[in-house]
Amino acid sequence: MKLLFDFFPILLFFIAYKLWGIYAATAVAIVASIAQVSVHWWRHRRVENMHLVTLALVVVLGGLTLLLQDERFIMWKPTLVNWLFALAFLGSRFVGEKTLVQRMMGSQIVLPRPIWNRLNWSWVVFFLLLGAANVYVAFYYGLDLSADERRDIWVNFKLFGMMGLTFAFVIAQAFYLARHMRDDEKPQQETK
Repeated sequence: MKLLFDFFPILLFFIAYKLWGIYAATAVAIVASIAQVSVHWWRHRRVENMHLVTLALVVVLGGLTLLLQDERFIMWKPTLVNWLFALAFLGSRFVGEKTLVQRMMGSQIVLPRPIWNRLNWSWVVFFLLLGAANVYVAFYYGLDLSADERRDIWVNFKLFGMMGLTFAFVIAQAFYLARHMRDDEKPQQETK
């Protein structure tokens, strides 16, 4: 459910784009992001940093997109979000005792410090590459196509490509983690 909640603004952006175009989709993304943060605050009395960063970027870059009627601003948002996440994971190596990935998952599993470090580095690299992939698709892919075709490809990549890559990465991480868990930490199967 949390994953759907996190992708809620992206999904609404995609639907609005298909129905009304990039500028309406940008306005919908701004409103959806504000609603997302508000609902999370209302339900939990706190806001996740990821939602605040995304909200700030969508409001600033989306606002510039609408104000200047230039879609390039909103097309930079996924890259900047991913690169800021990469920076946060990288910075966690130097701040505090635990990496960011260990802070997020450490209460569920126990792993040696070198494994936590590798996991953290893998997230840094993943977010850097995902941001670079967005730049490539948004600004360099299909230069021989019309602007409308290129924008369609980017919007599809933003929803399906980035989400698919994220799911694949998370699944790969699960397999990696399973190799390093001790037998007493693995969930026990029920016997009948």
